[in-house]
Amino acid sequence: MSTCIVTTDSYRNHDTGVGHPERIDRVTVINEELKKITSKDLIWLKPKTFDQKYIGLAHDQKYLDNLAQSFSRKGSIFLDGDTLIGPGSKKAALDAVGSVLLGIDKVMNNEFRNAFCSIRPPGHHAENNKAMGFCIYNNVAIGAHYLLNKYKLNKVAIIDFDVHHGNGTQKIFYNNNKVLYISSHQYPFYPGTGSPSELGKYNNILNIPLESGTLGNIFLNAYEKVFDKIKKFKPEFILLSSGFDAHEKDPLAQINLKSEDFAELTRRIVIIAKNICNNRIVSVLEGGYDLNALKESAKLHVKSLIY
Repeated sequence: MSTCIVTTDSYRNHDTGVGHPERIDRVTVINEELKKITSKDLIWLKPKTFDQKYIGLAHDQKYLDNLAQSFSRKGSIFLDGDTLIGPGSKKAALDAVGSVLLGIDKVMNNEFRNAFCSIRPPGHHAENNKAMGFCIYNNVAIGAHYLLNKYKLNKVAIIDFDVHHGNGTQKIFYNNNKVLYISSHQYPFYPGTGSPSELGKYNNILNIPLESGTLGNIFLNAYEKVFDKIKKFKPEFILLSSGFDAHEKDPLAQINLKSEDFAELTRRIVIIAKNICNNRIVSVLEGGYDLNALKESAKLHVKSLIY
């Protein structure tokens, strides 16, 4: 079996304006770089329409109603201090969710070993009742609910290696014993959550705080605790919130990883998935704001998924 890349055309229409770090070029440079991988084991797909009831499993109806009104307005508006939407944002956000669900379908149906969703807007800061930090829908959280609801899985793990804590994902699953949420992130830092004391109702939350200036060897060593937790939980599926903004070149944080560190982390996760959950991984793009670092890191990440 091979790896699929699920990406959209509509990401180009989510226009955040000049100077915004979460810009159109992020996905463009990743896709251009991934197309340089010459492997028969890499297949490209586009999202399909899906039942939007799955969005409602992660987000409350009042938020979705307010969001629908915001999408219908002319021009561009801010949902919060960082999250800008315009005329093309609704389609882009829905296609981002659809990409994750399609990737899950393909992996669950054994058509592919794993998948990488090259999408925007990102999702892990979006809480059940509000947009936040460039994120509109929580793509990974919707994906986890999709696995629990459609495929009746009992254990899903989310590993979030974005440099910012995924406050939205943690909040959505804080009291859910079927989902293990693990995050490594710079701390203290935006969004202010992610303390080691935040454990979840069922000890289903694991936060790995990293000091500013953390190097790759310390980062990778910290993941031994993550893998111990994964082995004990024994998930049937692993979702990755794959942010590449812990890179030493990223302008929005101060963790000093190199692109190869993301490749090594991915290799280790792939080994875990092979032993625990029949290789099932869907990786979802989150942050990463230096374009050269982003495209290089994403390429090495995908090459490690192909293995």
